[in-house]
Amino acid sequence: MLAATQVQAQTQAQTQVQNPQSQNQLEVQGQRPAGQNCAPRPKVIARLAEKYGETRQSIGLGSQNAVVEVFASQETGSWTIIVTMANGVTCLLASGQAFETLAETLPVAGTDA
Repeated sequence: MLAATQVQAQTQAQTQVQNPQSQNQLEVQGQRPAGQNCAPRPKVIARLAEKYGETRQSIGLGSQNAVVEVFASQETGSWTIIVTMANGVTCLLASGQAFETLAETLPVAGTDA
């Protein structure tokens, strides 16, 4: 019984990325949160680089050890926010245009921002 459960889990873990026609159609069968487009991280990163010219601009750790990253293209201004879960599945959270890099300083303590 355990072997059958392991095989079923492995089968669900194997991804079948559909041939996406746009960034928003990238998905993984059987492992995506409702309403989100997901795939194994290497496939997502490759697609962002190859199709959109985006590279990682920032990274942070979210709840439940999820890694949140912002990818963007300095040339085109396109940007994408992704989250990678502990199981290695990466989902697109948001994307858009007009990306800008900012280096803002914090206001001096005791003054209004």
